[in-house]
Amino acid sequence: MGRFPQRGRILAGRRAIYYNGSTRSGIACAGAFCSVKAWAKLRREISRCRPVEAMAALTEINKQDGAPELRRRAGLLYALLIIAFFGLVSRLIFLQIIQGERYTFLSENNRVRLKRVPGTRGMMFDRQGQLLVDSRPSFDLIFVPEDAYDPAKTLRLLAQYLRRDENELLKTFEESKSRAAFDEMVLGRDVDWPAVVAVESHQLDLPGVSLRTRPRRNYADGPMAAHVLGYLGEINQKQLNILKEQGYVVGDEIGQYGLERRWEELLRGKSGGQQVEVDALGRRVRVLHEVTDVPGYTVRLTLDRQMQEAAYEALKGKEGTIVALDVHSGAILTLASTPAFDPNVFARGIKSEEWSALIKDQLRPLSNRATQGQFPPGSTFKIIMAIAALEEGVINPESFIQDPGFFFFGNRSFRDWKKGGHGAVNFHRAIVESCDTYFYQLGPKLGIDRIAKWAHAFGLGEKTGIALDDERNGVIPDTEWKRKRYRQPWFPGETVSVAIGQGYVTVTPLQLANMMAAVANGGKLFRPYLVSKVESVDGTTVREYGPELIRTIELKPDTLNRVRNALADVVSGAHGTGGAARSQMVEIAGKTGTAQVIEMKSAYLKSEQLSYFNRDHAWFVSYAPVDHPEVAIAVLVEHGGHGGDAAAPMAKKVFEKFIELKKKATEKQEVQIEGETRAN
Repeated sequence: MGRFPQRGRILAGRRAIYYNGSTRSGIACAGAFCSVKAWAKLRREISRCRPVEAMAALTEINKQDGAPELRRRAGLLYALLIIAFFGLVSRLIFLQIIQGERYTFLSENNRVRLKRVPGTRGMMFDRQGQLLVDSRPSFDLIFVPEDAYDPAKTLRLLAQYLRRDENELLKTFEESKSRAAFDEMVLGRDVDWPAVVAVESHQLDLPGVSLRTRPRRNYADGPMAAHVLGYLGEINQKQLNILKEQGYVVGDEIGQYGLERRWEELLRGKSGGQQVEVDALGRRVRVLHEVTDVPGYTVRLTLDRQMQEAAYEALKGKEGTIVALDVHSGAILTLASTPAFDPNVFARGIKSEEWSALIKDQLRPLSNRATQGQFPPGSTFKIIMAIAALEEGVINPESFIQDPGFFFFGNRSFRDWKKGGHGAVNFHRAIVESCDTYFYQLGPKLGIDRIAKWAHAFGLGEKTGIALDDERNGVIPDTEWKRKRYRQPWFPGETVSVAIGQGYVTVTPLQLANMMAAVANGGKLFRPYLVSKVESVDGTTVREYGPELIRTIELKPDTLNRVRNALADVVSGAHGTGGAARSQMVEIAGKTGTAQVIEMKSAYLKSEQLSYFNRDHAWFVSYAPVDHPEVAIAVLVEHGGHGGDAAAPMAKKVFEKFIELKKKATEKQEVQIEGETRAN
């Protein structure tokens, strides 16, 4: 056997061993040939990620390869394997112990999901049992990104199938990345039938995308009673922080306005749930366990749907409100406000541009003018002035004054609405013809504090307590009010303006309707209410509501008789300002009002000569029938001009609808009684 070359290398498997030609190096080289199998075993164990077996193979190599160079390299490899081993063990501890609960949750959610089933929201009916609000089945488009291999690709494909803007879907996805893993993301509410078909027919192409059946709120008459019924909206973070303990979660719908908000606790019901097994695409395989949801309570209202419809139709194209209530209980029969909004838009998920248009609309469709609008009452305030003057004894109702068409107080002239004046005027004629000059003179005689006392007695300047949010107070000024508000004394000349419902005084239409009811019923001021009964699904009465007397206003019989007779002649008298409310079906008593928006110091201008937003507000407050009052109505038409022209005819329509419904109910009752009599 010849000697090895002086210098060079030999290959052991794929490992090169360098030598210098010495005998000892030759022995090392021979050893290298002998360890080929051991090196192959080492490579095999490393490729299989088996650290213990790899170290054993390395030990075997170390025993066979005696060269110091090889020992050094083997030691280095030993160290690397030990580090890798401890790294692997550390990672296993982190995944299985520290993060074990999380990954167990993710693993379970990859197979088993908890599906929350919201309770069906309670229905609302009117006083005759006609449906106003219910819930119908709808489909929500749901996405769970964890079920999709490529969420962005899935959403782009979904947009293509639904013919929607993919950027819109991707934006929703990006905004929801902070949610918990496997939480459902709502891509669309109440999707239409073509979208349902598209999703169902492309399930294999859309992993993570599914449809969820959900009850959707349905408002049968759209905007007709929107300001009373209200609307739903997705719960916001502030609300969630407060209501989380009551079972609310992200994505829940909650009452945001009107009765939907005020009666949320009773209407919402209790959620149920399903434990569902899903496949790799997130599709339902079977239901493992189910907890049944509990529907919300049914709420019965005092509203009369047909009277509400008559009021809403009368107001169409106008900005205003009509409030009608039962004079003997305070039950609200009608509360219409225009312009209105369609709560069904909120039920299906209002778009940002739709919401922006609503809140920017200068006509304020979201505002409930009946409870939130604060307006100068104009000549309707003369009812308070008349009662105060008679009760305080500052006038003789039979005496006359001369009205030249103006009234001087100090160095200021106050004009009557009628150019040239009304001539000789007494108490009765002053109300019937709405003589400003007569009441100008009453103002200083009474003084602002006595006027305020009687206005407050009839509920003006204070909330009525109706179960609707954001009701306003209005303003009934007195000396103390001005001192606190402006840090100034009250000037007697300011009382002159207040005497005809101008100046600082403002009221809500609901307050005026309630005032008129108190005049009609003899001085009883009731709290207006909208809900008469709350029932469970099986019809069991849970709560019941009725009249709540706030106070009884002590009035002299003569005061009531004189005021009521004058109010009747406002409508039926030859010179009354409310003749447009005269009806063949029912005798109506009322008072017109024309409230100035801006002060006009010079000419007598007609309303149509002014720019729209500077035109006067039109009022008509009334009750009927005159002999046995049942209903009181307040009508306000913003920028409508004269109350007798714009507001009085609207009240007439609502009164006639009431009489028509009452007649039908009486006839129906008579038929039933006759049928029972024959049966017996």
